[in-house]
Amino acid sequence: MDVRRLEDEQERRAAVPILRQLWTDADPAAVLEWTGADDYHCCGGFVDGDLVGVAGVLQGEFLHHTRHAWLYDLVIDDPRRGEGYGTELLEFVERWAAERDCEYVALASPQARGDVHDYYESRGYERWGYVIETEL
Repeated sequence: MDVRRLEDEQERRAAVPILRQLWTDADPAAVLEWTGADDYHCCGGFVDGDLVGVAGVLQGEFLHHTRHAWLYDLVIDDPRRGEGYGTELLEFVERWAAERDCEYVALASPQARGDVHDYYESRGYERWGYVIETEL
């Protein structure tokens, strides 16, 4: 798989349907807008020229995680899941973060997604705490 940053609007527009498989309630225009934010790094994984997965990450330095990469999105197109592309995309994000002197890659995941938690834990990720929120 060839992984690279999706730089222009046309590339990011191709990522919107894949990202909406994770963010099902998100408006396509809003997804396109957030993928273009200056501090959001939108990366795409390509197989034979076809976009099969998308990862979105922000780099930051905040309190408990010092310098880290926060993985907001990691989505493989539904028909291509189970082929190892998620792991390849995650490894790309981990290398990207290490090259930028990040100490951690961190993410949040819904409590009901035990399969997702098991996957990350199998890769050495640890449950650190809870994300607690309220809708306004």
